[in-house]
Parts: sequence; C-alpha cells; structure tokens
Amino acid sequence: MPRKKGKVPSYCLHKASGRAVVRLDDIDHYLGEYGSDQSHELYQRAIAEWRERHRNPATQAVKQIVSAGGVTNLTIEEVLGLYWCHAKTYYVKDGQPTGELHNLKYAMRPLRKLYGSLRACEFSPSELKALRQHLIESDLCRTEINARINRVRRIFRWAVSEKLVPANVHAELVSVTALRFGRTEARETEPVKPVPDAWVEALLPFVSDEVATMIRVQRLTAMRPNEVACMRISEIDMSGETWIYEPREHKNQYRGHRRQVPLGPKAQQLITPYMDRAATDFLFSPVGAEDRRNSQRRKLRKSPLTPSQARRTRVARPRRPKRNRYGVDSYRRAITRGIKKAAKNGVEIPHWSPNQLRHSRATEICKLHGIEGAQVSLGHAHAKTTEIYAERNLERAVAIAKETG
Repeated sequence: MPRKKGKVPSYCLHKASGRAVVRLDDIDHYLGEYGSDQSHELYQRAIAEWRERHRNPATQAVKQIVSAGGVTNLTIEEVLGLYWCHAKTYYVKDGQPTGELHNLKYAMRPLRKLYGSLRACEFSPSELKALRQHLIESDLCRTEINARINRVRRIFRWAVSEKLVPANVHAELVSVTALRFGRTEARETEPVKPVPDAWVEALLPFVSDEVATMIRVQRLTAMRPNEVACMRISEIDMSGETWIYEPREHKNQYRGHRRQVPLGPKAQQLITPYMDRAATDFLFSPVGAEDRRNSQRRKLRKSPLTPSQARRTRVARPRRPKRNRYGVDSYRRAITRGIKKAAKNGVEIPHWSPNQLRHSRATEICKLHGIEGAQVSLGHAHAKTTEIYAERNLERAVAIAKETG
C-alpha cells in the first residue's frame, strides 16, 4: 500500500538482520542495532534531511553533485540553475512568487552571459568587477548596479552554504566595495523628493473617488503605497478614539516586524464611506471604482433608456477584468492617467509617484516632532532609514544662523 503524501516514514525493524531501517524515496537506509540510541539519532537525522530535500527541490540535486565529487568542475551556469530551484521555493509569499524573483532574473542574466561556462570556484573579484563594469556600460544607475552585485554575492554565499564552492570564493567577493556617489562612471538618479501639496490637490479632480481617497489617506498617515492599497476593515482596531490599522501584509513582515498605523479623525472620516462592505473585503478596489463611475453616469444621463436598452441582459466581458484590489503598479498608473487627463483639460501637473506622499508626510512630521516622531510614524526600526525620507529642516538651520551666525 503506497504511503500517504506528506506522511513521515516510520522507524522499522529489519527482521532478517535485526537492524533498524527506514525507507526514504524507495531506498532502504539501515541505522544500526534496532532500538539503540545511535539508531534513533540516525533516524532523526535522516528524516530531517529527507524533509529538507522535499521542501527544497535544489537540495537533492546539490547532494547528488556533492556526493559524486563534481563540485570542482561545477560551472557558474550550473550553480545558477541550482540556485534558481532554491529561489522558486524560498521567495514565496502566500503561495505566490514575490518580486524578488524578477530582480534575481535581471541579476543572473548578465552573469550567465559573461561567465556561464567558467568554473564557479574560479570566479574572483576581478570577474565581479568586470561584471559590474558591464552593468555600468549598460547605462544602469549606480544604486541598481549595487543591488544586482549584492544579489550575485548572495548567490555565491548560498553556494558556499551548500558546499558547492569553497568558502574563500564568497569571502573574496565581499571585499569588492559598493560604488560610491561621485566616484564612479555609473549614472546617478535624482533622489525621491516630497511632492508639493499643490500638485496633489490639482490632481484629485482627475482621478476616481477611490484613488483620491487613497492619496489623501496616504498623505495623512505616511503609509507605503501597498499598505494603503490593501486596507481591510478586519485589520483596523476601532476600539479607541484613534483607530489602529495593522496590515496583514507589509514590507518587513518576513523579518517578524509589526506594522501599526494610527488613523486620526481626518483619516477616519475619509475611509468611513467605504466601510459598508464585508470585513474581509478591500476598502479600495477597481471594481468598486467602476461601479461608482457607472452609477454616477446613470444619474447624469439626460435621455431615458430605450426599451431595447432596458431589456439588455448581456454582461460585458472585458479582456482584462477589474481586480478586487489596487496593487502598487495599478495605483501608480491611476495617478499617471490622472496627470495625463489633467493635461488634456489644460491643467499641467508635473509627474509624481505615490511613494513621494510618504516622503512629504515624513518631512512634515520631522519638522514638527523631530526625527524620532517621523521614525515611529513611518514604522522604521532605525532613524538612519527615516533620514532618507525626511528632508532636512532648512528653516531650523536658518533660524540658528539668524540667532548665532
């Protein structure tokens, strides 16, 4: 009778020899004298390794390569293939692949293109620097180049942990420092700046009510774009005067951090009209925005429906159905469409993105309550991270210079 999927193989007695045995993947593994402490220890070890092989498909392939002694001849292309098998099971959230998989693809492609046939144990800092120069000549910005080189280091660190390459390979790659601002040929990008409130207010009439509310709420709370897009009633504690929103999904969830966002009276007033739905539904959704738009169009209709229009029961089936929630990309695209729509109506608004709203609120809080107030509002573990978001308070420096300079 075949063993049920997921069931742990049992510790058994091999009657003919009196030894303990366990069958893993149709192969018998003998563990020594039946009932002895050593046999139980070997059994637990074998089960732990068996579970790891089934959890990560790359583990079994790695083990076969190591046992066959083929590590020294392993090419970078083969290491990348093994790491990709590992990454597909590691970078997963709620059963879906995360965005890090796409980032890894972009980091692995030039490495495979330039050094795919090179033995992994021969990859040295000089090859890593040549790869970095290739990325510079591809016109990537400095920060993106540093991020991709870090992912290459991560791949070799994993290879060292799996005994696919010697430990000194990764140790030598770590010695290659990141590209520094102003000391490299790589292209620099403008830092993300706060968006002026005048630009925000000018855009609101040209986006849907849902997107306008998301913009206002994000401006008040300094939430990340994804946090405001995935708000649910069930995640909001309304027991106190100030509501506490604790998103189930957030950026630092995998680190074990909690994210709690206080919602004051203004934010509460903004989201209250959207709380007439199920507790597990998203507050803001493209489906809801489309229904509101159609309802508004029906109210503004000047001519009555004809009998044939009233009898129509065909349901429209768009090529791309509306989703039940906004994503970071769809939220950003909605703002971009609003800016283009405003331009067609004679209102020129410079382009800006949702994340700039977070910078605006951080700068405002830092000015009123200092860097510590901005840190707790943005949910940062370290104040240095907050300094990236909060513009320096020039007014305070001007006042000091006026008094003492």
